[in-house]
This record gives sequence, C-alpha cells and structure tokens, in this order.
Amino acid sequence: MKARVLVTLKPGVLDPQGKAIHHALEGLGFGGVNDVRAGKLIELDLDDGTDDAAIEDMCRKLLANTVIENFRIERLG
Repeated sequence: MKARVLVTLKPGVLDPQGKAIHHALEGLGFGGVNDVRAGKLIELDLDDGTDDAAIEDMCRKLLANTVIENFRIERLG
C-alpha cells in the first residue's frame, strides 16, 4: 500500500522558502502570483496491514513538526 503525506506550514508561520520562490517567479516575469507557500510531499510504501493510526503516529513523531506544520495523509491504495 502506498500513502502520501502532505506537510504544510500553519497559517501565520513565516515561510522564507516560499518568499524566495515568489521573488524568483517575479524575476522571471511571471505576474499574477500573490503568494507562495512551500511544503513537503512524502511518499510511503507500507505493508498492507498498516493502519491510519500508525501513519499518523509517524507524522507526529518524525515527518511533521506539529508546532509549526499541518499534515494530511492520502492513501493511494
């Protein structure tokens, strides 16, 4: 079974990487971009018996810093 974990910064947390991307896009002539927030995509290949609670535990203990980041789990089948 595969799963994806999407990790994003919580609202209000400064995002210097997002600001750098935004600045670079403007420098390349791309207009109309109001803001950029950068995050992480983590793909996991798991045993079929792995339950949602185990994946959530992985996120809370290692994959996301829950003080400043949110995470969302997507099962891919």
